[in-house]
Amino acid sequence: MADETPDPSQRKLNLLQTIKAISWAFFGVRKGKGYAEDIAKLNASHVIIGGIIAAIIFVLLLVWVAHLAVSSAVG
Repeated sequence: MADETPDPSQRKLNLLQTIKAISWAFFGVRKGKGYAEDIAKLNASHVIIGGIIAAIIFVLLLVWVAHLAVSSAVG
């Protein structure tokens, strides 16, 4: 029977590591070897969920900052 243990270099990233990789990508600062490793190990469903959550947080942050700017200019 063949050994079914995955090669450590082929293991998928856990959720926290995926969030970290998405954060690097969201700000555009990940490059080189680390980027290639992340691409090879990312779980597609984690990336989609994380990207949607990051986009929602980003939009909410922008709305909050705009609200602060408008309310301070008016008041």
